[in-house]
Amino acid sequence: MDPSLDLPKLATCTSCRFVEDKSNYWTAVMYFKHRNGSFIRVPQMANHNTGPGFQNGGMTVYYFQPIPNLKLTAFRPGFRMRVGNPNLRRNSLDPADIASRAVTLRCFEGLSLGTGAPGYAVEDTFDFPKTMCSGGIRSNIYFPQCWDGVNLDSPDHESHVSHPPGAFFGAQCPSTYPVHLPLLFMEIVWDTRPFNDPELWPKDGSQPFVFSMGDPTGFGQHADYVFGWEGDSLQRAMDVCTGGDGIPTNCPELTVQDMDTMNACTVHATVPEIVEGQYIERLPGCNPLQHGPSPATAIPPSECTDAPFTTAAPLPTTPLPLVTPPWTVCHSGPGSEYLVPDCDSIPPKTTQVPGGGAGPAMVTPVPGA
Repeated sequence: MDPSLDLPKLATCTSCRFVEDKSNYWTAVMYFKHRNGSFIRVPQMANHNTGPGFQNGGMTVYYFQPIPNLKLTAFRPGFRMRVGNPNLRRNSLDPADIASRAVTLRCFEGLSLGTGAPGYAVEDTFDFPKTMCSGGIRSNIYFPQCWDGVNLDSPDHESHVSHPPGAFFGAQCPSTYPVHLPLLFMEIVWDTRPFNDPELWPKDGSQPFVFSMGDPTGFGQHADYVFGWEGDSLQRAMDVCTGGDGIPTNCPELTVQDMDTMNACTVHATVPEIVEGQYIERLPGCNPLQHGPSPATAIPPSECTDAPFTTAAPLPTTPLPLVTPPWTVCHSGPGSEYLVPDCDSIPPKTTQVPGGGAGPAMVTPVPGA
């Protein structure tokens, strides 16, 4: 993406709760590998306390103030960064380095949020959980919050930023990265519930999930961010909205929109291939599984001729149905609940009850198997 592009002016809508946020947030997609060798994309579902309304996939994005009363500097136009190493296939990070906790996965059991802060709880792992998670799996992703103050990007999309030493919260930035940015944190909830069937999992007892770049370990989880807030809206919000409750309507500096409008803002598929909704023979693109423990490597184009790496199909015309999560996403009363938005705080445009739910994992055999 051209860094000179003015994203707020180019965008016609946003799938974020705040109208002013036209940023780009990206993560690799999770797939389930059936024991017969075929793959199907794992749906995403609305996170806890993200209502009113059910989000159509997507993610939850937080802009934290990691140190109370600290003046933060908002990201600048053209700023971008990445966290996580897509080529990693083993836990080679120093456990004393805070970066070792920046990208983790949480195994949800039932309706529980878990027992601790993301990256620190017993439910969190650097790689894919080894057992079935009855409430799904959540990605926990902390982006670096310390900037060199000069470069909006770097060749590896990482060297211009850093985590503070020792902790995500309460730690000052080092002198080499003196500008303290908002702490950008993302969560993605993967609805793995349809695949909690021992008959679908590998016979050897290993776990069956993979990331779309050919990572069957989970160690390669990573995420990208491209700044795109309108004008000085993010700076104003970070200066004024310091309550820390995470409820969008409690930030008067920004404009909230209803979930129907958020869900209607989608980018339709432009490549005629099957990537979700049914089992496919291989991961989309030229992304064969690389198990490690050595780092993954780029696949030469000469080795990508054994088609099909993608499965051709007409362009989809309708989105997949909404997934109904097992938990509530807002507080219906009476009174209020801390950290939980009221269900009547943002009236929806419609009263339609989302369908879909967590249906059974239908098996499509591998062609020729």
